[in-house]
Amino acid sequence: MSKRRIACWLSGITSVLVIIMFIALGLNYGIDFTGGTIVEIGYDQPADVGKVREVLSQSEFSNAQVQYFGSATEILVRVPPQEGLNSADISNRIISLLKDTGKSVEMRRVEFVGPQVGDELKEDGILALIYAMIGILIYVALRFQMRFSIGAVVATIHDVIITVGFFVITRMDFDLSVLAAILAVIGYSLNDTVVVFDRIRENFHKLRKTAPVDVMNVSLNETLSRTIMTGLTTLLVLVALFIFGGETLQGFSTALIIGILIGTYSSIYIASPVTLALGVSRQDLMPVVKEGKEPDTLP
Repeated sequence: MSKRRIACWLSGITSVLVIIMFIALGLNYGIDFTGGTIVEIGYDQPADVGKVREVLSQSEFSNAQVQYFGSATEILVRVPPQEGLNSADISNRIISLLKDTGKSVEMRRVEFVGPQVGDELKEDGILALIYAMIGILIYVALRFQMRFSIGAVVATIHDVIITVGFFVITRMDFDLSVLAAILAVIGYSLNDTVVVFDRIRENFHKLRKTAPVDVMNVSLNETLSRTIMTGLTTLLVLVALFIFGGETLQGFSTALIIGILIGTYSSIYIASPVTLALGVSRQDLMPVVKEGKEPDTLP
């Protein structure tokens, strides 16, 4: 807690810079949000996705996304909107390019995702984040106290801003899988924060004559080993997913890795300091005594 002001200033300045960059640059939205053409292609033998990416990268479809679809003999090609080309032209051109490699290919399906659908997905994604924040606010307020609830929401918003900021800076594609990862980060961060808050509440009852800042310090140190071990074991899985999951899961795994790191940091240096700054005390966590009943006392 002695470093809480430095951490809060650092996080505040970083968040402001990220918001400014987001306004100036925006996100590099994937086809899920921008619209485009989806072409499903079938092979008579296992397809070489790397070779397909190489062929398309040397054509006018250099920004196409290629992934396996269902089996090793089927691939899915996602192409952003191309000026002067409709979905039929794009699919025919892709099939022609792949046939030139000497492989037997068959076009199974062509779909066009319009910009309107992408706009709806953006709106639904924003609403999902807002509903998640409202749910967190209500849940923590009911389980603990409103000051704790505000601290948890501030920490969660901080996690979302920094994770999204990483995609703004790196210009990685921001698609539905990344949005799903951010929602998962919200749940992970909240879980970590609630564990810390639960220990703080417990220690407020135990350490009656201790100042709130010292109670929080003790609580954070008691839960620190749990926080670090949980984060490390989760990161082991995510790093494996990032390395072996292929290009399709890179955005998803990257968002989770950044989110887990930031979520672990925020549960220590954002949620608790914000709650402390709002003036939480032991009296706020004492059960309400009904009229005519004696207050409970600790042994």
